[in-house]
Amino acid sequence: MPKQSLILSPFTLDFYDSVLSLWRACGGIGLSDADTRENISLFLGRNPAMSHMALDGQKVVGAVLAGHDGRRGYLHHLAVHPDYRHRGVGRLLLDKAIESLRTQGINKCHGFVFQNNQTGMDFWKAVGWNVRHDIKLISRDISKHKHFCHDKVE
Repeated sequence: MPKQSLILSPFTLDFYDSVLSLWRACGGIGLSDADTRENISLFLGRNPAMSHMALDGQKVVGAVLAGHDGRRGYLHHLAVHPDYRHRGVGRLLLDKAIESLRTQGINKCHGFVFQNNQTGMDFWKAVGWNVRHDIKLISRDISKHKHFCHDKVE
């Protein structure tokens, strides 16, 4: 399918099931309870018109979640259906997400890619993004702990 037949559209919850299916089909995307319909709705509400989809008719063939914290942009789950890769769809989605972030005054952006997602890493390198070796991402599930620095109850 030529990319001229594709339409970029803001990601809306009406397409949640289709986007979730896309993420599952693509591999290399880490899905969790943060990706429920309710949580994605909250994310989209906090970052209106920043996340986008690529549609071929009514079929979702690409998607990206984009948002910011007021100083840095963050891109999550950039995915393109395998049948539509190497046709510029990922670049179109990335450009649209970056454009949306720039309109909010965001000048620096980070993307999240699993180290073992070679397809994703190849894409990001091809579009000029750099792997950071000076920082490590650290995480903790804060829903399960009373205290954030230790597990002991005092």
